[in-house]
Parts: sequence; structure tokens; C-alpha cells
Amino acid sequence: MVPEADPHFFLPEDIIESMDRVRLLSERHPVNVLVAGKQGCGKSTLVRQFAARNNRPLATFQIGMLSEPGQLFGEHGLKDGRTYYRKFLFPDAVQTKGCIIHLEEINRPEHPKALNMLFSVLSEDRSIYTDELGHIKVAENVVFFATLNEGDEFVGTEMLDAALRDRFYVAMLDYLPREVETRVLCLKTGIEEADALTIVNVAGQLRNNNREPIVVSTRHTLMIAEMVSIGASIEKAFAMSLQISPDMLESILLSFHVAMKQTGSGRHGQNYQLY
Repeated sequence: MVPEADPHFFLPEDIIESMDRVRLLSERHPVNVLVAGKQGCGKSTLVRQFAARNNRPLATFQIGMLSEPGQLFGEHGLKDGRTYYRKFLFPDAVQTKGCIIHLEEINRPEHPKALNMLFSVLSEDRSIYTDELGHIKVAENVVFFATLNEGDEFVGTEMLDAALRDRFYVAMLDYLPREVETRVLCLKTGIEEADALTIVNVAGQLRNNNREPIVVSTRHTLMIAEMVSIGASIEKAFAMSLQISPDMLESILLSFHVAMKQTGSGRHGQNYQLY
């Protein structure tokens, strides 16, 4: 299915330009794009937006569910004492012209060799042969998007194989600048700008805390804003959304006027636009 567009999704101009180039390249041959960055900063949304913006069907595959090599294509089963092969959606997706294929959390497979069969479909050859399905060739205009979180704090992830990573263009996402994140909270949840600005500044204080930094993603600030939109105080909304001590939260809220003077976290010197 072609996903619905998000009318309030902002990207840096350089990422938007890169996505336009990916579209142009895909008209020549299939393309691979790796989207990396902090959790909750819009990686999966970027993939959906690319599909929606270009009127392309989207197929998403959870790589973390792969427990054995070749499982993306299908698996053998047993029924009435006989073995059979059940084909999965992936072979149909790669053979669908113009399909956007999202390999979500590509560095989180249960089996270390579960991704080996991807090498062929992501290489220049763009095809693979399996005994069960025969010859599978990637269709025209297909774009493979892979998303990942990297770092010691992400349990169950692995460093992406260098040979696999080498097959991708890379797009790096970061937290939104303060003024853009504030606008997003207002647009998506309908809260007052003053409340949105308070949420974003408190999140910035937590992100930039030298002693004990706390990851507060844009996904989290949206959750907090949604709670505020239905009557919760900012203090209660933060407490329900984050594991944070009341004393630390009170201290940060008291320093709100200091936060107002800060520039916030994220990209600096970048112009952001709706994508």
C-alpha cells in the first residue's frame, strides 16, 4: 500500500535534496539507502514519507524477527506429516516495480547470518536464486531503505557488517532544532506554543545534562505534548513518559528561564522544511 503522508514532518534541506536524488537514481536502477540516527528522530517516518511523497507502495520488514538465514524469503513447515515451503512477502516486494522496501532495525537480527541473502539483492546484480523459488530479480525503480540504531545502549544490536553497509548511501538524522521541534508539537497535538517551548527546553536540558544525560527523543516530546493536550501538567507528563526523578525534573523546570536562552540541541545552521 502507498502510505498516507504526514503533513507535519520536517527535514533539513540537504536531506530533502538527497531524497530527491535517490528518486532520480531509482529511475535508472534500484537504490539502497541507510538511514541512521538517534532513536525517535524520524527514521521510519522518513521512509514512509518518501513512499507517500512519490506515490510508491511500501513494504516493511522487521529484521529483528529473523532467526535463521533466508527467512526473509520464506520458511519450511510441517503439515500432515509432510514438509512444505511457505513463501513470505519479501520476494513479491522486491519484484514489484517502484516498491519501497524498509528493512527496519537492520542491525538487530537474531541470527548473525540471517542477512547473508541480502547481499545479492543489494548488489549490482540485483538478483538471487533459491531452490524453492527459483530466480528472483529486483524490479525497476525499487528503493531499499534500511534503518538502524547504533550504540552500546541498544540491547540486541550489532555493528552492521562493513560489506553490507558499503552497499548503501547514508542519510544521518538528528534531533530537531528547538524552534522546529516546538512547531511540530504545536501542529501535531494542538498545545499552546508556550507549553511546547517549555517541553522542548526541558528535553534539551535533559539531553545536554553533563552529569547524567537522558535521551529524550522527538517521539517522547510528542508523547509528553499529547498528555498536556488532554489536561496533564508538564511535570506529570514528563513523569509518565520518562524514568526521571522528581528532584531532577523540579530542578530543570526551575531553570526554565536559563533554558529559554539556549539554542537547543540538534543541527545548527540548517534550514528545515516540510517534507
